[in-house]
Amino acid sequence: MTGLQEYRQASEKQRRKPVSTQAKRTEPQISNPKIAVHGTSDVLAEAGLPGNSKRQGRVNARTLNLILVITLLLAIVFATALGAVRLPFLEVLRAFLHPSKAGEAGEIIFGLRLPRVLAAALVGAALSATGVLFQGLFRNPLADPFVLGTSGGAALGGAIGIFLIPALSFAGFSATALLAFVGSVLTMVLVWYLARAGGRFAMETLLLAGFAIGTMLNAATVVFEMREEASSSGLRVLAAWLHGQLSIPAWSQLGLVTPLVIVSIFLGLPLAGRLNTLALGEEYAEQLGVHVSRVRMGTVIIGSLLTALAVSLGGLIGFVGLLVPHFLRILIGPDHVRLLPAAALGGAIFLILADTFARTAFAPTEIPVGVFTAFLGGPAFLYLLNHRSRESNQ
Repeated sequence: MTGLQEYRQASEKQRRKPVSTQAKRTEPQISNPKIAVHGTSDVLAEAGLPGNSKRQGRVNARTLNLILVITLLLAIVFATALGAVRLPFLEVLRAFLHPSKAGEAGEIIFGLRLPRVLAAALVGAALSATGVLFQGLFRNPLADPFVLGTSGGAALGGAIGIFLIPALSFAGFSATALLAFVGSVLTMVLVWYLARAGGRFAMETLLLAGFAIGTMLNAATVVFEMREEASSSGLRVLAAWLHGQLSIPAWSQLGLVTPLVIVSIFLGLPLAGRLNTLALGEEYAEQLGVHVSRVRMGTVIIGSLLTALAVSLGGLIGFVGLLVPHFLRILIGPDHVRLLPAAALGGAIFLILADTFARTAFAPTEIPVGVFTAFLGGPAFLYLLNHRSRESNQ
C-alpha cells in the first residue's frame, strides 16, 4: 500500500512539473523597478525598442522647447511682415508692442495677416500633437491625424455647407467650417461605436472601421461635386478646402479655438506617459496599473477633437502630423511626454512657414497650403524613412 502511495505521489509531481515550468515562462518578468513610473524614458528603454538608449540624450528636451518657442515667436513676426505689401520687421515688432500706435500698418497686421498666421500655428500644433498621440496609440509610425476616417466626415460636412446651407454661420465660423467640424466628430463617434459593436475592442477593428467609413464618406462627397446645380465657384471653394486652404479667421474664431487646442494638448500629456508604458505591450501595461481601455478612449477623443478643430480652420492639410513628429524623434527620441510639446511647437512653426510660402511665392495667386506641404512632405518623409532604415541596420 505504501509503494502504491509513493507511486501516485511521484506521478502527481511529474504531471505538475510542466505546468509550473510553463507558468514561469509566461509570467512577465519586470527587472527594472523604475518601469512602474509612467511617462519616463526608462519604460521605453525596458521595452527593448531599437535605438532608444542612443536617442534619449541627443538633444535636451527643455533646451529644444526653448529654441522652438523663440523660433515660433520669430516665425510669427516674420510671416506677419511678408505679403503683397511688405512691412519692415521692426515696424511689425512696434505694432505688436503698441497696437494703438500702429496706424495703417495696424489694419494690415491685425486685420489680415496676424489672424491667418495664428490660425496656421493652431492648425500645425493640433495636427502634429495628434500625430504623436495616434502613432503612440497604434504603435505605427505611419498613423496620421486622419487615420480614423475623420477626413471623410469633414469633407462631406464641408460639401454640405458649401452646396446646401451656405448661409449658416456661428461665432464667425462659416457653414463649411462648422459642418466640417461636426462631420469629423460624428465620424469619430461612429467609428468608435462600430469598433466596439461586437462586444470586444481591437485596434485593428478601429483602423478598418475608420478606413471603411472614411472611404464611403469621401465617395459621398463626389455626389455633391457632380450635381448639375453645383456652381463652378462652389467647386473651386470645395477643391481648395479639400487641399488645405487657410483663410483669414475672425478674432472670435481664434478666441474659441485657441483655448480648446491648448487645453487638449495639455490633457494629452498624461496620456503620452501611458503611451510610453503601452510600448511594452498591453499585458505589461495592465499589470503596471494602466487602464488600457481608458487610455485608448482618451487618446481617440483628444486626437479627434484636435483634428476636427484643425479642419475647421484650415481644411484637410496632410503630412504635418507625419513629418514633424518623425523629424523630432530623431532629435529627442521616442518618449511621448517629451515629444508631444515639441511636436506642437514644431508643427506650429512648420505650418506658419509653409503657409507664408504658399501665399507669397506666386502672389497675387495663392496655392493651398496643403498642396505645398504634400510637395515638401513627400520627399522629406522618404528621407526620414531612409534615415531610420540606415540607423536600424547599424
